[in-house]
Amino acid sequence: MTGWLTRNVRVLSAVSFLQDVASELLYPLLPIYLTAVLGAPPAVVGAIEGAAEGAASLTKVAVGPLGDRFAKRPLIATGYGMAALGKVIVAVAAAWPGVLAGRVVDRLGKGIRGAPRDALLVDGIDNSLRGKVFGFHRAMDTLGAVVGPLLGLAGYELLDHQIPPLLYIAIVPAVLSVFLVVLVREPRRTGPRAPAGQERSDSGGDTARQPIFRGLRQLPRRYWRATTLLVAFGVVNFPDALLLLRLNEIGFGVVEVILAYVGYNLVYALASFPAGVLADKVPRSAVFGVGLVFFAVGYIGLGSTTDPVTAWVLIAAYGMFTACTDGVGKAWISTLAGADQQASAQGVFQGASGFAVLAAGVWAGLLWGGDGRLPLLISGVVGACFAVALLVPVAFRRFR
Repeated sequence: MTGWLTRNVRVLSAVSFLQDVASELLYPLLPIYLTAVLGAPPAVVGAIEGAAEGAASLTKVAVGPLGDRFAKRPLIATGYGMAALGKVIVAVAAAWPGVLAGRVVDRLGKGIRGAPRDALLVDGIDNSLRGKVFGFHRAMDTLGAVVGPLLGLAGYELLDHQIPPLLYIAIVPAVLSVFLVVLVREPRRTGPRAPAGQERSDSGGDTARQPIFRGLRQLPRRYWRATTLLVAFGVVNFPDALLLLRLNEIGFGVVEVILAYVGYNLVYALASFPAGVLADKVPRSAVFGVGLVFFAVGYIGLGSTTDPVTAWVLIAAYGMFTACTDGVGKAWISTLAGADQQASAQGVFQGASGFAVLAAGVWAGLLWGGDGRLPLLISGVVGACFAVALLVPVAFRRFR
């Protein structure tokens, strides 16, 4: 346990838990707040989330190289601080443009903190243990996504369906997460970080004197191959909000939709660490491929069924998909880049994946129609093809 469960893993996991409690307390209620309280049209809800996630994705790509060149802890603290500030802006907003500003600031913070945090999580940890690290972190992060909506639902009922007070309550765990970053340890940098056994970059120059983004060109081909494959899959993995919309179309009420979202996150949280442990024992591409099998089952099933009971089972399957791919994907990517390229590698991968999910949301929304069956079935079939592409080569190498 002590080989991978370092101080930074514990602290950063607790930070992520608190921040996710704050974020997910608001997530299921924000569309209701925008439309019912602030009077925004439904199109504005989609525009706000699209702008927020686009800002996060762009920032991840831009900040990744900074995390390899400069100290990571200040970037992490800035990111979580901006997320807390964004929640304050949302709470005091008197109209939907204020909510837009708050969500963009919040997601910019997510973009700033993500890559340097993930790089610091595995700093000094052997490649063979990184599945456990990311699995544990994702489990703690997602546990916040279980607690947050439950707190929001309880507060919604106790406060007689008043949403504005909940916006202020969400600020508390967000601020606490910022203070916890003080406990993160980062070795003092006495010079540019380089891979073990190297004092200079592959191009022969001091990395501190090179243009910030030159390191992206030095990422190995195996990294770009894996990133291209995973980002290509992202184009059919549309935002969870559309899955919640599908549940509503099947017959779930507001409370049932929130509880289904909690159930999805509970499965995700409980399965993330075992998936990470497995990914340290077998090829990570195989665990990711198994996750895509769950993805195909969930999407094709939700696109085909109208039975609420079946839908509950399929949402659980979708939680298994995320557990087998989110942390596992980050662990996989982390092993394909050098020690001095971790933030850059994670930033490009996560940022490009975010843009892919945005693209998925656009085309799925355009094809949604009256019940969303068509985009769900298309994504499920394509996801199954990606699963085959990942699992067949592993099986061939194993049994040939």
